[in-house]
This record gives sequence, C-alpha cells and structure tokens, in this order.
Amino acid sequence: MAQKVNYQLKMEEIVKSIPAGTKPKLLLQCCCAPCSSAVLEVVTRSFDVYLYNYNPNTYPPEEYEKRLAQFGPLLKGDGFENEVHILDAPYHPEEFFEAVKGLEEEPEGGKRCMVCYRVRLEGAAKKAKEIGADYFTTTLSVSPYKNAQALNEIGGALSKKYGVPYLYSDFKKKEGYKKSIALSHEYGLYRQDYCGCKFSMYED
Repeated sequence: MAQKVNYQLKMEEIVKSIPAGTKPKLLLQCCCAPCSSAVLEVVTRSFDVYLYNYNPNTYPPEEYEKRLAQFGPLLKGDGFENEVHILDAPYHPEEFFEAVKGLEEEPEGGKRCMVCYRVRLEGAAKKAKEIGADYFTTTLSVSPYKNAQALNEIGGALSKKYGVPYLYSDFKKKEGYKKSIALSHEYGLYRQDYCGCKFSMYED
C-alpha cells in the first residue's frame, strides 16, 4: 500500500523554499468564491495570485454566472495580504460533457469526478504555462468532499506535461473548510448546495 502523503506539509516546504523578498506567480484554479475565500487568505501571503475560474462542468449556465458573480464581493474584502488578479476564463460546458461521456451513471466521487478534476486542472496548467506562472494549483482540496490525493497526483502529472510546477496542497487542513464557511458568511456569499455538474445536481 502506498504511503499517504501529507500535502499540507509539502506545500509548507515549498513556501519555505521561496527566497525572501520574492513572490512567485501562482495561477489558482478556483471552483467557487466560498472555497476560494480561505485559500486566498493562505496563498496571498506567499504568492502573487492569478485567479482562474475555469469550470466547464458547472451547470446550468445561469448557475455558472451566479457563482462567478460572487467573486465581486469576495475580492472587495481586505482579508488578503496582496492584490488578487483575475484572469478571464472560457466557459464551454461541451468540453466537460465530451470528457465524461460514458460515465454519466457514475456515483459522486467516482470515475466521472476524476475526469472532471483532470479537465479543470489541465485547463489551469495550460493557462499557467501561457502566462508564465511559477506554480499552479486548485482550491478544490479545501472541500472535505473532494479527493485531495487524486487532485495532487493529477496536478503532479500535469506539471510534468506542461513544465509548470504544481503547488501541492490540502487546503482543508488546519480548519480550512471551516474557515471558508465563516468567510462566506462574513462576505455574504452564495453557497451552492451541489458540486456543480448536471449529475451532482440530481444526486440524492
């Protein structure tokens, strides 16, 4: 059995290796504003952050727009140590549906979700390379419902493919998820009651 990796510790080791007085450029794929809130409090301490709302899985389009609008009130807050830059992200839901074809009946957390992780992280890796980012990562691991090990393994593989280091992380650690809930209330953010895709929308 493979030894379980402490990805929170790996992130802390990466942060410690950053030369004093520098702030590497981090592309942060964000799943939603509530999850991004606690993550941004952490990463803006050490990185120049570029937020990338790449989520072709979100359904329906009205829900995508509703979630996107929550970044306005979040980023008006003063809880982040440095300015957060926002990158335009495409919304092409057909990319997600094509990627998960044949996996429609998979349960939440199963093979369909693994494909979804890869779709979003690959979009982030491509954008990170395009803008010359020093690292890329995702907010997804802040949720206790997401598989942090799978996310980090996928991120590591994509790092090799695109030549951009992946910031290994498990943002739910050190009460990150609880913090995201508290910050959502503080900023008055809409918290969705399903992950995002059409299939999770109807999950019991």
